[in-house]
Amino acid sequence: MADSSWLLVLALSAFSSATLLPGSSEATLIGLHLSQVAPGWLLLAVASTANVVGSCVNWMLGRFAALCAGRRWFPATPEQLDRASDWYRRLGWPTLLLSWVPIIGDPLTVMAGILRTPLWLFLIVVAFAKTARYAALLWLIDLI
Repeated sequence: MADSSWLLVLALSAFSSATLLPGSSEATLIGLHLSQVAPGWLLLAVASTANVVGSCVNWMLGRFAALCAGRRWFPATPEQLDRASDWYRRLGWPTLLLSWVPIIGDPLTVMAGILRTPLWLFLIVVAFAKTARYAALLWLIDLI
């Protein structure tokens, strides 16, 4: 595969990892970095951008989720949404600094959309958190 194809693989992996779909962007990033298919800064830029775009999809889903809440097929009960909303309202947008954490990060980004966190604030915080996570990972790999 050509270098640009590997970047597409990384972008797809990072995007799906940020959505509610399963993914393992960290493993892909590490593998490509160790294989030296592209400079680290480029891998960081591609992974971070795609991961943030995936989180924006979650934010948009959350933005429109309120219209579907309470329907039988909806994945969360009204009680679960109320608990999550109360928690997010209490702690606020700084919880988005945890958007990179597996399992809890995706629901946080959806909840930010449901509770109408401004997109500009969402982008700044999530981009910082996700880029810092990938940068730290690349830095640790280079130390080893």
